[in-house]
Amino acid sequence: MTEKNTARVCVPVCVRRAAELRPSVERATEVADIVELRLDCLEEGQLNAALPQLAALLGSTRLPFILTFRPREQGGGHTLGLAERAAFWRDAPELLRDLRGPSGDADSKGRAFADLELDLLESTHASALGPLFDGFNVICSHHDFHQTPPDLGDIFDRMARTPARLLKMAVRANSIGDCVPVLRLVERGRREGREVIAVSMGEAGLLTRVLAPAFGAFLTYGSLDAAQATAPGQLSARELRELYRVHALNPQTLVTGLVGSPVGHSLSPHMHNAAFQALGLDGVYLPFEVADVSDFVRRMADPRTRELEWNLRGLSVTAPHKQSIIPHLDAVSPDAARIGAVNTVVITPDGLEGYNTDADASLAPLEWLVELRGARVAVVGSGGAARALLWSLGERGARATVFARDAEKARSLAAEFGADASPLEGARFGGFDAVVNTTPLGTRGARESETPATSEQLRGARVAYDLVYNPTRTRFLEEASAADCRTVGGLGMLAAQAAEQFRLWTGRELPYTVMLAAAERQLSDKL
Repeated sequence: MTEKNTARVCVPVCVRRAAELRPSVERATEVADIVELRLDCLEEGQLNAALPQLAALLGSTRLPFILTFRPREQGGGHTLGLAERAAFWRDAPELLRDLRGPSGDADSKGRAFADLELDLLESTHASALGPLFDGFNVICSHHDFHQTPPDLGDIFDRMARTPARLLKMAVRANSIGDCVPVLRLVERGRREGREVIAVSMGEAGLLTRVLAPAFGAFLTYGSLDAAQATAPGQLSARELRELYRVHALNPQTLVTGLVGSPVGHSLSPHMHNAAFQALGLDGVYLPFEVADVSDFVRRMADPRTRELEWNLRGLSVTAPHKQSIIPHLDAVSPDAARIGAVNTVVITPDGLEGYNTDADASLAPLEWLVELRGARVAVVGSGGAARALLWSLGERGARATVFARDAEKARSLAAEFGADASPLEGARFGGFDAVVNTTPLGTRGARESETPATSEQLRGARVAYDLVYNPTRTRFLEEASAADCRTVGGLGMLAAQAAEQFRLWTGRELPYTVMLAAAERQLSDKL
């Protein structure tokens, strides 16, 4: 990555009825650099009603626009043969012949784009499309909603042989490693002087939507809202602009992110990106949906083996990789080694260093309510978060008991940290000074209604502490309140560990309150 970012956010307008086009275009212009009209989204019979208004509609804004008329197999809304698509594009120049801007001046070709599929431009119908190339900047596109094809380079070569000005590749990322060949296409286009749009669709491909412009991509797509998202994993235009600051990113931008699965629910991007902005630092934080951490480290993270030219400097690590990432690190801090779990990685030219910022942060909210020396603390769960908590409790002289559904795992973990162990099923927590949930039960989503303990089990405990932070009021905390326990959620711990991560990556101290406020704002917006 050696060139300045010239990011453009393209907002697709995908509506079912012609009457919805104008209000949607007007909304899109508030957040877009380019507007795409997905004419294939219109219901059968609505296209004819929409076509007469296109010139006036597009003439009312100075923004560049893309016309798209895609068949169903390429992500469109209709079954369209080559002949039907060719006929549409033959007529398009005449439809927009009288397109004029707000001042009344004849509009230039510079802001008119047409997205045509590779199969059409390779067909015998392409020879009749000469007028289209005179009036539009033609984009040659290829979509694969199932995979990242192994012959991506060959497809790119075929696209390059068409007379199109821009080449667009949108393919499914079934793993985060699929982003590598897609971003390398952008790099190739830059070297060869070709304008390229490249997108990895799906949750694992999110980083391409944010970083492709910094690699040199012509544009990135952002939806107007969730209802009008036109591809899997598409972010909103506002997220691209405000959360990830896509227009400010450049080849030197410090890149950090969260490694785990799933990561889509995380508040970490909101906290860390707020921190970068508050300190005026050129940095961005992204969610990395990673199933195979070994492959990710080798191909994307380790500076000695990675296949991307990017300034990746730090990683947060969450489930299920807090322990599995350790063999791939060059150094591990003594605390993290003793805990046996890493939640933070610092990337240097010499390799990867692992730390654990969960340990101290996990007890910060609890220490306001409980004198930990000599306190009886029940730790529910046996994963990486439980390990960090047990280590910290031992350092402070607390007496911990591990409760887990897997009794053998509970005994093994407890033995490591000098704690007791007990089965979770049928447990009673009366007499404990604190009960801490380190499991994901209660997290927003499929398991939101679950709790590791009921009010009957919690009755008699002083404090209930849930490391789950989204939602802020979990089922576990509701059960604890019904049992007359004092309650505390996990948002404070999340912000505290994130602030220490930020310091490790940047060397800059940041008020914990900045991150906490960002997390609270995001949760409030979701309510």
